[in-house]
Amino acid sequence: MVEDLIKKMIWLGHDCFRIDAEKTIYFDPFELSSGPTADIILITHDHYDHCSPDDVAKIQGPNTVIVTEKDSAKKLSGDVRVMEPGETVEINGLVINAIPSYNIDKDFHPKKNGWLGYIIDIEGVRLYHAGDTDFIPEMSDITVDIALLPVSGTYVMTADEAVRAALVIKPRVAIPMHYGSIVGDKNDAVRFKTALEGEVDVVVLEKK
Repeated sequence: MVEDLIKKMIWLGHDCFRIDAEKTIYFDPFELSSGPTADIILITHDHYDHCSPDDVAKIQGPNTVIVTEKDSAKKLSGDVRVMEPGETVEINGLVINAIPSYNIDKDFHPKKNGWLGYIIDIEGVRLYHAGDTDFIPEMSDITVDIALLPVSGTYVMTADEAVRAALVIKPRVAIPMHYGSIVGDKNDAVRFKTALEGEVDVVVLEKK
């Protein structure tokens, strides 16, 4: 099931993914050319490269549900559902858990803002999109099949810190993100994959 879902995942750069499964799901749409209409859009926080109303408009239809936190919600329109860390909702049959996402040793993503990562249950697979975060204590309580983890450093975890996160979470598959756009490059993804050999399977998706 994990392998089947990964085949349905498209990395659109940075923290943006589309999942073409039972529902069409986007995470943090940014710098899109176009794309199929979303059933659900999950937005982690209100920085321009994660909450981009112009990009949301390209994939938003009359029945699209947007899930986000309070700051991003102010910039968006339509069916917008606000979540806080620790909350769980079910939307169109999809169970969504809001996970804390914040910085430990920098000030770009303060914990007090209540910004989010997400765990979704889809086609029998638990998938974690960490958002813009450092390696935080809450990760020790996360049990998932697939973990999407930032690796670029500067605003988020470095590749080495993401390795530590993956070793704590122990997903069946880890996928690096948050590189190759604003900060970081593929070397970060390669370093992440190399360091986890024999410990956690890593899939480095090619940008579409």
